Amino acid sequence: MTQQVLILGGSGRIGSQVAVDLLTCTSAQIKIVGRNLKIGQRVSQSLGNRCQFLSIDLDQRELLQGVIAQSDLVIHCAGPFHHRNGSVLKLCIDLGVNYLDVSDHPSFTCKAIALKVKAEAAGITAIVNTGIFPGISNSMVRRDVEQLDEAQSIHLSYVVGGSGGAGLTVMRSTFLGLQRPFEAQIDGKRQSVNPYSDREVINFPHYGKVGVYWFDMPESFTLADTFPVKTVITKFGSVPRFYNYLTWSVARCWHPKLLQSQRVIEFLSRVSYGMTQITNGFSGIEVVIRSEVTGLKHGQDLRNCHKQWRGVAAPCAKQLGNKHGNIRTF
Repeated sequence: MTQQVLILGGSGRIGSQVAVDLLTCTSAQIKIVGRNLKIGQRVSQSLGNRCQFLSIDLDQRELLQGVIAQSDLVIHCAGPFHHRNGSVLKLCIDLGVNYLDVSDHPSFTCKAIALKVKAEAAGITAIVNTGIFPGISNSMVRRDVEQLDEAQSIHLSYVVGGSGGAGLTVMRSTFLGLQRPFEAQIDGKRQSVNPYSDREVINFPHYGKVGVYWFDMPESFTLADTFPVKTVITKFGSVPRFYNYLTWSVARCWHPKLLQSQRVIEFLSRVSYGMTQITNGFSGIEVVIRSEVTGLKHGQDLRNCHKQWRGVAAPCAKQLGNKHGNIRTF
């Protein structure tokens, strides 16, 4: 029987690429959900006759419940996730449908993880927080941790070249991440950290030395909960480098109330996205991930460091028909 996959936010940049991968690698029938009828129909037509567009808002609970009930897998790509409440996952649990999302924000990840027991009882698989490169960053950290007798600190950093292949939604997520301080595990305690602070220059493949800054990522607490380490650092930077200075100035110099305005966030996102369309030509469109784990090996201090350039993974196809009854974070 042909598998049915529902992609929320499927007419967006990330959701449409997920649809392309599934249509290429599986025989599944795809339904993409979005709010803009014109854009959705155009995307659906470009994907072929195995793809259908549905114009539904996530607040239309009854309509959403109906299409989820007809699906074998729901893939939630309707970001930004900063203000999402986990209602889609709750519906999937109630209806016994497998779930996956590309969330990149800790608040949403916490809401999803809180539903772990209910997901297990329903017998579904829910994979949350897959992010841009599903599983790669955490797998890199795990490999480094397992090579030590005792891991003490984790430093995970990302550098994005140009747009990084992302669209407006990811730009919005970046500026939403500057709105307020966040908590990180430092020296065994949860401490408040200002976003885009504490610049650190690190050497990355292809780009050389790039400044990276504190940024609120789910790994800041998922890694601390998974591995017995005292410190977890998550940092982010951009190429061309002047993007870092522009983002830093917004985080440090703009009045906090401005960043609470949806109009301001939208303005910054559109201007930034427009700039990357110009700079992509000479910066490239890349993402580099760096994992550094320090600790002890045979009683001696040791540092493990690995870098992944342009890694890609797509676990969503593997979840078709897969009901193990758990929630996992990537």
